[in-house]
Amino acid sequence: MVMRDGDALDVGPGGDPVRAAPQHHGAYHTTAFFLTLYATALTAWTVYGIAQGDGSVWDFVEGLFNPGASPASQLVGPYEWAFAAAFLATAGLAVAHRRPARSAALFSGFFLLAVSLREAVGLCDAAYRDQYATDPLGGWALATRVLGLVVAVVVLTTMLPATETRPRRLTRSDPPAPRPVPGARDRRLSRICGVLFLAMGVTRLGWTVHDLTLTGMDTFRYLRGAVDGSVLGTLNLAASTEFTTLGSVLGFFLLGWLAFRARRDLRGALLVFASVELYLTVRTVVWLTVTDFFNQSFETPQGALSMATTAFGLAAMTSVLVLVMGWRSERESPTAESTT
Repeated sequence: MVMRDGDALDVGPGGDPVRAAPQHHGAYHTTAFFLTLYATALTAWTVYGIAQGDGSVWDFVEGLFNPGASPASQLVGPYEWAFAAAFLATAGLAVAHRRPARSAALFSGFFLLAVSLREAVGLCDAAYRDQYATDPLGGWALATRVLGLVVAVVVLTTMLPATETRPRRLTRSDPPAPRPVPGARDRRLSRICGVLFLAMGVTRLGWTVHDLTLTGMDTFRYLRGAVDGSVLGTLNLAASTEFTTLGSVLGFFLLGWLAFRARRDLRGALLVFASVELYLTVRTVVWLTVTDFFNQSFETPQGALSMATTAFGLAAMTSVLVLVMGWRSERESPTAESTT
């Protein structure tokens, strides 16, 4: 509570510039529990794959960063590993009531919802449904899919209403207090992140169109593979290439546009997505190194362009992480500025 012109002004519930308001703590705790639950399920599938495979734990650890050493018996892939770590990190932020946990949780929830809807479309195919009944692990796989849908719905329904409200007036003579808005420095950092994300989206989309055109792949089947889990014809918990590629393009454009507008605190969502993309890019760089592609990349214009875009992706995602780490909310800023 502070004094303004002799009157008392309550700055709650959003008085703490770092933590969520007390009335939202329940939503944050619920989100942390369900995200941890799903991350545990993905970890269990990973451990099961290691136990059933021919490789050792060290082979798995090496495969985390070297695609060539990744055991073929794994039932989940690098996308699931990265998001499992992101879910746990988001849960940690939520337990600590950190405000960036909200956008991180919402991004995670929408991601899980997209995965669940893709699987629901696939279940419309009778042959694909039969695999859940005949496969020894079909029941557990279906339970994991259902759990993902439940987690997505719970996270979205609990965190969407958990917004930080504007300060309340304790005296009727006080004018309505404006909603907190990002300061000039925060808007600048947000727009830089937005530009980097939009540039990554354009780059990823360009390479996708190039690959479809060069290989003569059926475009309709490729697009269907992104939204229909039955296209591959096999029961697999790992996300398909079509889903991860087009999903990343959509994520870059959506988060890039929102960040460029600089009207919302997207630190958590940017941190989660940039971390996942940075990890996947590092895996690509390791693969290019062990396959000696670096020495052959500049022999063709296409190879040189591929190297340039990979380097840009590495630099862009690293830059976003650094910028987000130094990003403060408006109420942490020494002065308040209005949105331009």
